[in-house]
Amino acid sequence: MVEASAGFAALADPTRLQILDVLAHGPRCVCDLRDEVPIAANLLSYHLKVLREAGLVTCARRGRWIDYALDEAALARLEAALPGASRPRAAAGAAVAR
Repeated sequence: MVEASAGFAALADPTRLQILDVLAHGPRCVCDLRDEVPIAANLLSYHLKVLREAGLVTCARRGRWIDYALDEAALARLEAALPGASRPRAAAGAAVAR
């Protein structure tokens, strides 16, 4: 549950959501992220660190560059942590009985 709360906390920032949106289209090196997310380099590094520590993105060093990508299992982990995630979902458009 601690891991999930870190993930949800990381998602609470609009800049980090923007970074995740860019990475949803495929892995990017930091130099490309800097072009697509208009913030100072030190702030971009900070936000990437938060996303990495929350387990939402992965990174791989390529020479002097670092490539970032979405962690494919992160969404499933966060979804599983939501209350009621283990219950079957009602069909789309179906009324939920209370």
